[in-house]
Amino acid sequence: MGLLPLNYRRPSYVAGSPRTMSDDQISVGSGGSGGSGSANGSNPPKPTKLATVVAGIPDALGFDRIIDGGTCPPCTTRDFMNYLIYVERSAENLQFFMWYRDYVKRFNEAKTSDIALAPEWTQAMEDDAVTRIQREQADKIRKETKTPAIAIFNGTDFEKRREVPKAPGSDTNPFSSPPQTPNDRDGSSDYVSTGEQSYRAQANEAFAAAGVKAPFTIQPFRKEMDRVIATYITDGAPRQLNLSDREQKVVLHALAYTTHPSALREVNKLAESTLRRQAHPNFIRWSICNGNTARVIFARVLGGSLIVVSTAIALALTLSSLGRGYRAVAAIGWVLGIATLIAAWKGMCVVLHGMHHHHVRPWELFVSEEDADDLGKRSFDSFGSANSYEEEPWVVRYHKRNLIRKIFDREVWIQEPALRQIQDTIFLQSMLCALLIAGLLTAIFVASPKGNFF
Repeated sequence: MGLLPLNYRRPSYVAGSPRTMSDDQISVGSGGSGGSGSANGSNPPKPTKLATVVAGIPDALGFDRIIDGGTCPPCTTRDFMNYLIYVERSAENLQFFMWYRDYVKRFNEAKTSDIALAPEWTQAMEDDAVTRIQREQADKIRKETKTPAIAIFNGTDFEKRREVPKAPGSDTNPFSSPPQTPNDRDGSSDYVSTGEQSYRAQANEAFAAAGVKAPFTIQPFRKEMDRVIATYITDGAPRQLNLSDREQKVVLHALAYTTHPSALREVNKLAESTLRRQAHPNFIRWSICNGNTARVIFARVLGGSLIVVSTAIALALTLSSLGRGYRAVAAIGWVLGIATLIAAWKGMCVVLHGMHHHHVRPWELFVSEEDADDLGKRSFDSFGSANSYEEEPWVVRYHKRNLIRKIFDREVWIQEPALRQIQDTIFLQSMLCALLIAGLLTAIFVASPKGNFF
């Protein structure tokens, strides 16, 4: 693969929430896939593809290509998941996104008669639910302004206890023992029945808090949907998605009506928007860095030191009685120092780049390949525990690792050609800038008159 254009810039860090970002804030480049599928009739919706491609990310490292498994380490789907768990701490978006894609596929392939019991949640129903929730919130505010004694509890746990009615018990529901749902019969779902009653109770509490009745369990995939609510939707869920109070109530209204994938359409759009507009460009920017923090800081210090030493040598030669030509020797140090400093400022170590290596990630240093595979499988479990790693053994061990060992940590080869192409381009940019600046400095010192001090 050749180099990218010399005016290439790596993706900018995205710190704002996609909720508040306009399309103008997303630099659209080539290689994006646009269009979004919509459900017609009883057919479930296809996962949408937002037409946003951030500048600085080549087609080979696009979001869809990573998700579809078309990239090599260190830019695979597993690497993306690890980044979201250990760096950005927002893996629930990708876990929900991948579960939803699989759920749409399974729902569409189900050939059982009870699929008709799960009608589509239309946009008109969505708008009606939003209007109803807004009206209820407005009425609530008016009542609270008339009763200041109650209003003092707004936003506290007392308010939540007062508003949330007791969840209806499943024993009073004559349909609490439904026939097997399609996912149970086909065996295509990774849903586990352990704790089924607990998930049902949590889902019922969520429905009650949203002001809707608990649905009949006769609908297909209802048990799995209860687990989705308990894992991603309810307050305090182990993988709670970043939903506003209104968005949470709307999706619970939808799920109380149907288990059709369209009920989660808006939630999936939000998760996908966050992944595409924030997590993905930040992941590529992070992957470009081939060294850990200690190595990058070391490279910056080394580059700055070379520049200072070379400048001191040039000053000494200028103040001496030696010929002007000797002063050009300092250009070697300037080129090396400036190139090292610029590359390190972009997160790259030129020594590691020369071998196309990158440091092994801290969470991979102290585990065997089998254990790493097991951890990877668990991170892709749609209904696993909370995405917390603070108790993992590597955290303490890496913290105790001395600075020298961190600087010279274990290295592995970068397999992804597109990532090597980006790093080659950044290295060339650093060298060209170094040559230009070093040439100007050399010309200034060579043109200066002799000092003849010694």
